[in-house]
Amino acid sequence: MRAVVVVGAGIGGLTLGALLAQAGEEVIVLEAHAAPGGCAATFFHRGFRFDAGATLAAGFAPGMPLEQLGERLGVDWDVRLEPVAMQVHLPDGTSILRWADRERWREERVARFGRAAEGFWAWQERTARAMWAIARQRPPWPPQDVGEGWRLLRTVWGWVWEDIGRLEAAPAAFRSLADFVPSHPPALRLFLDGQLLISAQARSDRVNALYGAAALDLPHIGVGTVRGGIGGLAWRLAEAVRRLGGEVHYRQEVTRVRPLPSGRIRVETASGQVWEAAQVAFNLPPGDVARLLGEAAPRALRRAPLAPPDGWGAFVVYAGVRDTVIPPDLPLHHQILDGQGWGEGHSAFLSISPAWDPERAPPGCRALTISTHTALAPWWEARARDPGEYAARKAAYVDRLLTLCERILPGLRASLIEVEAGTPVTFHRFTRRSLGWVGGFPQTRLGRGWRARLGDRLWLVGDSIFPGQSIPAVVLGAWRVAEAIREACARSHAGYFVPGRWPQAESA
Repeated sequence: MRAVVVVGAGIGGLTLGALLAQAGEEVIVLEAHAAPGGCAATFFHRGFRFDAGATLAAGFAPGMPLEQLGERLGVDWDVRLEPVAMQVHLPDGTSILRWADRERWREERVARFGRAAEGFWAWQERTARAMWAIARQRPPWPPQDVGEGWRLLRTVWGWVWEDIGRLEAAPAAFRSLADFVPSHPPALRLFLDGQLLISAQARSDRVNALYGAAALDLPHIGVGTVRGGIGGLAWRLAEAVRRLGGEVHYRQEVTRVRPLPSGRIRVETASGQVWEAAQVAFNLPPGDVARLLGEAAPRALRRAPLAPPDGWGAFVVYAGVRDTVIPPDLPLHHQILDGQGWGEGHSAFLSISPAWDPERAPPGCRALTISTHTALAPWWEARARDPGEYAARKAAYVDRLLTLCERILPGLRASLIEVEAGTPVTFHRFTRRSLGWVGGFPQTRLGRGWRARLGDRLWLVGDSIFPGQSIPAVVLGAWRVAEAIREACARSHAGYFVPGRWPQAESA
């Protein structure tokens, strides 16, 4: 009997699998697709390697999640750190460079927003440092039993004892980030809303202040470009799982998970394979976990929607271009705002493959990924009504995003070699996330999402648990779950496992 079966080889599932394998647990990771990574995968198409969804990897600075994980597992990420995390283009034609170096970033923001905004930025940086300091300790948030409650209390007490000034952050736990933003200059609020949309899935008037402060710090925790595309992170994690004694199986779509009278859990796949385990972890949204469990799903989990009402999908353009359209020394990541709204082609995130990586594109070419937030329902409704309407909607979004990108890449259309597009329907098909919901819960309150332990033997990893979206956050969440599963496995090995007990799910 396997100790742990992990459903889904996204970054969360693979991080969990590698840490458990290193700890000596029997672990197997099952993935429906032919490659790992999920929403952080890279796919090959007509000579180009495109990042499917996530394109910006961070957390490689000393002491940050990816650096710590790589050191723990003995993984070389083969990443180059970027001096500029991204360039943000505002509607008035000006732009802002998000320098990784904090002093250069201070000079940049003073030049653009003035010294009057420095009070806000000083608060943001102090708060972000405090949040990362406690996040690296992987506190059990939200706590799910008395033991976790005491552990959380000890962690917070030690965190405050190190620096009493951290108490300043406490009131922000119940406020939005907008409460701390000065009204002038107006461009500051526009800039912050754009940045938070991609890092917290909501704008400043809705994002929790503590989460927002940490999210705004993402460019300063080590943004890097992975050789071969962001999917290289998942491949290296999959290699680590196997090197450490675990297994990873592709094209094994899990179709059913059921408890057995013996207390074990039966996991079935579409190919007819069956595994049994003492613990099962899902790298899936809660609604999809409920679907796999069927009638056996606890009541709270059965109530989980396939996507939250304010959840986002992504519309993505994958473009192969001649590299003559890319100016020398242009940063690799860009956010472009047109001032007419958010998402739906009015804001876009552009990522460009580096010239130094020949794996990403044929000679003389580059791979571009251009994405925008989009509502889920209209795509499914258009597809159900008329395939022609769905195709026309795709074409209109492609045109809108290319137009936005031509602001910084004049002649883009003339240089196109290959163009493909993905909608929420596409993401549903390739990631098995129902409705194509991506990005996790908008972080409108501290800890919004599901608790990691669905029950005594069922667990959740990925962007649906705290601390939410982004690769560093998913890694931290999976690391915390690995520690909790180790404790559960230890109790089981010691004879504390209770056969036949089916867990009750909990939602935050």
